[in-house]
Amino acid sequence: MPSLKDIRKRISSVKNTQKITRALKLVSAAKLNRSQREMSRLKPYAEKQEGLIRDLVAEVGGEGSPLFESRSEVKEIAVLLICSDRGMCGGFNSNALKHFRAFVAEKKSSGANVSAWTIGKRASQFITKQDYTLGKDLGEALRADLMNDVPDMAEDFTRHFLDGSYDEVYIVSNRFVNAITQVPTTHDLLPITPPQDVEVSGVERIYEPDQQTLLNFILPRAIETQIRQAILESITGEHAARMNAMNSATDNANDMINTLTLDLNRARQAAITAELMEIISGAEALK
Repeated sequence: MPSLKDIRKRISSVKNTQKITRALKLVSAAKLNRSQREMSRLKPYAEKQEGLIRDLVAEVGGEGSPLFESRSEVKEIAVLLICSDRGMCGGFNSNALKHFRAFVAEKKSSGANVSAWTIGKRASQFITKQDYTLGKDLGEALRADLMNDVPDMAEDFTRHFLDGSYDEVYIVSNRFVNAITQVPTTHDLLPITPPQDVEVSGVERIYEPDQQTLLNFILPRAIETQIRQAILESITGEHAARMNAMNSATDNANDMINTLTLDLNRARQAAITAELMEIISGAEALK
């Protein structure tokens, strides 16, 4: 049985760890609230943008842009893989990477080459260590200027798609469902799927400039919006996953402290009993 000193040291160590996990939980909860507010601000913009695209497609048809063009033969695929920079967030990264691995295996079985464009240290480390093709490392997921780089990302993907370097572009990331659930998802980025079953509304609209020019202008912005949305959902999901993981770690630490306290009391009781037996034995020996 461990000594009283060893048990006390272990209890102190667990309590210090519990303080850290509780602090990380509170920090993640605050960051989660902020990320959810940013997501809520983007949602109305994305919905209005989607509605405008539907109206324009209804006017000019589903073949009004080369960004709608599906390739008959898919040979080169780009995937924007989004993970976190750090761990301590449960299965958040491992689930996304497992989903990515299955996606690549499926595409390679059909004869396509897959290049990964990564956001987040865990994504770039995985691609490098597992010997996948790295298209471009786009940096950390939580750096302050990440959103400023989104237009450049969208422009790069669009240019590579139009010049034939890539036949398809996807996003693999965790989609935020709620504070408990984050689902790894594959999202089509290019070619853009035109809205289906659209009808010309009875409302007469005046477009300036014309519908085709406006459609060609707004579609690259829609790609930017999808990338922003995927990044925000991944970041929000990361904070939620870390909050839940640290909450579980705090509860586990509390259970361990209770167990160690019982062990400490038993050890103290055993030590006291042993001392009493020695005293009684000594007293009996003097008689």
